[in-house]
Amino acid sequence: MKAPRILGKFRALILRFQQGAPVSNRVVVLSSVELEDLRPTQIALGMREVAEKRRQWRKHADKDQADFFSRHVFPTVLGPKKRYYLIDHHHLARAMLEEKVKKVMVDVTLDLSNLGAYSFWVFLDDRSWCHPYDKDGRRQDFAAIPKSLEKLDDDPYRSLAGELRRAGGFAKEQTPFGEFLWADFLRNRIKPAELERDFADALVCAMTLARSDDADYLPGWCGPDPVN
Repeated sequence: MKAPRILGKFRALILRFQQGAPVSNRVVVLSSVELEDLRPTQIALGMREVAEKRRQWRKHADKDQADFFSRHVFPTVLGPKKRYYLIDHHHLARAMLEEKVKKVMVDVTLDLSNLGAYSFWVFLDDRSWCHPYDKDGRRQDFAAIPKSLEKLDDDPYRSLAGELRRAGGFAKEQTPFGEFLWADFLRNRIKPAELERDFADALVCAMTLARSDDADYLPGWCGPDPVN
């Protein structure tokens, strides 16, 4: 049976997180990696978000790149065949790729290179370190996760969620892929045609929805508008 074999391969890794020393005590070792070699752990992102990250990068491109890189280290895990898999900051990574950045600094959170491909993805899924959901918010097989950042699909509702957070619609939290949860919340309440026709109007609608009790289960919910 496949399940017992998989469990046997990474059972100790799970116990290490649940019962062992906290991750914060580990030694951080930074490495310089070719940006195009980083592999994503999700299927989609928001291209408006990418455009905003590109604007932020351009502010630093000609003057304080060193400071920018020191504050933006990419967290990764080492996967099968010793490949680096990105577990956060996909929007920034895609933006820097489009800005022709060649190398970035990464921190290897965990070495999982001894696992087979399926065991690797099951472990990441268990830790909420991957997000195998497509641009429409539907769960897909791990095989649907692209092998390069440039192949990530555009989910406009993820862009709407990101803009909503920046506008104060909800607070940023550490919940893994929390903004995708907000994206799915908005996806079920704002029609695609409305979002495509007028992003600004959709953001106003999203702000109203974010202050409603319907959103109280979402990470970073700020409560109803006190004016109302």
